[in-house]
Amino acid sequence: MIATRDAVPSHENQLPPFSHAMYGWFMWYVRGYLRRHFHAVRVLRGADGGAAFPEVGDEPVMLCTNHPGWWDPLIFLTLGQRFAPQRMNYGPIEAKALGKYRFLERIGFIGIEPGTWRGSARFLRMARAAAHRGDVFFWVTAQGSFTDPRVRPTVIRPGIGHAVAAAAGGLVVPFAVEYPYWNERLPEALAAFGAPFRVADAPARSADEWTAELAGALEATQDRLAAAALGRDPDAFVTVISGRVGVGMAYDGLRRVRAWSRGERFDPSHGGTGRESAS
Repeated sequence: MIATRDAVPSHENQLPPFSHAMYGWFMWYVRGYLRRHFHAVRVLRGADGGAAFPEVGDEPVMLCTNHPGWWDPLIFLTLGQRFAPQRMNYGPIEAKALGKYRFLERIGFIGIEPGTWRGSARFLRMARAAAHRGDVFFWVTAQGSFTDPRVRPTVIRPGIGHAVAAAAGGLVVPFAVEYPYWNERLPEALAAFGAPFRVADAPARSADEWTAELAGALEATQDRLAAAALGRDPDAFVTVISGRVGVGMAYDGLRRVRAWSRGERFDPSHGGTGRESAS
């Protein structure tokens, strides 16, 4: 078990209870929901076509993410389940956002009051708790509020630097996401993981130094993802979920009949020829 530098009372050094049954049901729903609203969910491969997800072993992991839109938590959960299904996914969210969906507290969403002393204190307690757990991913939207992925420089909240500086071990992984349109009616959900930082390798780094270091790493990960998004090459990514293709029922119906009349197999995608040979 990884300890933190600052001891905290045992009753405070605990993440909220996690319901695996409720989480399984919710993720079944999320996968279908993403299929209906995105052409695909993809993760950028590593350098030279390497693994999309970094090797983290059984160490505690905090993921330092950007925050371009409403979809972010669902993408976090989906990728966490895909790449480390044995881990529970936790992450802070604005407390009032949980008002109508209290069940989310049972599947890793931690209500935080932003901009308050109470909210900051709870965030640090939960981050410390996660630093003890090798069976958890702790996702932090480090920018704090919705921010366009093209905004530079990347600025993150100082709280994450304080949380990492207080940890005696574990990994911090930069993570970027964006939602561009390529060739289909629906957008792509594109993501990229950066290289992990091992906290124990920099024991004297201050909170401000960690904040600056992680902001730079997150910006570099965003830049790498942006370049790949501009390239529009699906082969540069691992496809996690394939969603809907085509324009709509009426128009696609006409295209289907036309393909059938020519003895061709219908391909609803817009990016290719629109049809495939029957052979």
